[in-house]
Amino acid sequence: MGGGHMGKSIVGTGADKDGRPGGSSGPVTDPFDALPELAPLRTAAWDGDWAATQAFFAGIDSAEDVSFASGLLAHIGRAEWYLEKAAKALPADPLPRTLLAERYIRIGWEARGGARGEDVSRDQADLFHGWLRKAERLLIEVCAEEPAYAPAWTARLLTARGLELGQSEARRRYDRLSEHHPQDYRAQSQLLQQLCPKWGGSWEAAHGFAQKCTSAAPDGSHAGVLVAEAHIEHWGDLKGAEATEYLRNVSVRNDLRRAAQISVLHPDHRRGWYRIDGHSTFALAFSLGGHLGDAARHFAALGDTASESFWRYLPDWKSRFAQYRTAASATA
Repeated sequence: MGGGHMGKSIVGTGADKDGRPGGSSGPVTDPFDALPELAPLRTAAWDGDWAATQAFFAGIDSAEDVSFASGLLAHIGRAEWYLEKAAKALPADPLPRTLLAERYIRIGWEARGGARGEDVSRDQADLFHGWLRKAERLLIEVCAEEPAYAPAWTARLLTARGLELGQSEARRRYDRLSEHHPQDYRAQSQLLQQLCPKWGGSWEAAHGFAQKCTSAAPDGSHAGVLVAEAHIEHWGDLKGAEATEYLRNVSVRNDLRRAAQISVLHPDHRRGWYRIDGHSTFALAFSLGGHLGDAARHFAALGDTASESFWRYLPDWKSRFAQYRTAASATA
């Protein structure tokens, strides 16, 4: 798959360049629409209203959710204008600098595109790295001043990957974060990307990390989704019949079932902001493997919503989503 996977909080394909909703059919993919409690953050960004943005983040009670919302805000076009003013006006506050860095990272990734490294032009790469270096300078300051500030360390996993700083540096950053926040799902998902072969890792490292995070997490946590992410990435690296057979394998199916049962299907699972991502990822993995009965529970949980992050790996993914959902519902 393309090397530009940024993570889960993607404004849907029915949005214009500012992230404002446009006409679209199919599932609701814009997280701001799928999760209405997030709408005030989008409104604040459209209005360039720092006070409203600050108030929104002040109401979030976990570092993991701050990081989720940071990633979302980064997708709103031109948000850097008011975030730059806020960062200048509040030089001691880690939040505006971290949000601004996330926005710079997103601008850089958009300039790079989603291709593998060998297919990215020199001009694209230069733009990409320039924006990531701007972000990194902000994040280095924040992490030096606030070493337990997880959202900044999570963003630095993105810059480490984009700037190709290597496996050991990415691990170091993750370890610094996990000292204070050992169950930060977005950070885990970002490191998992780094551990895939397309970014210099290996399948042994990627699957091993996903299993380690899942084993260490309490039942009902989101960590089990990492198992599905690793299998989808592995499937995407294969060709033809080998790819088709990979997710059909009974051992992979059973691995996915166990991960789903102890995470998004567990009675203790909290219906938080990551729920759409989790069910979407499992729905994709089970559907590609032909395990439509397993996929049905995840499609049912999604209703008319979906996260496009991994589904984008399929051409014409919204049509494929509808086809798989219809086929899965017939098994229920």
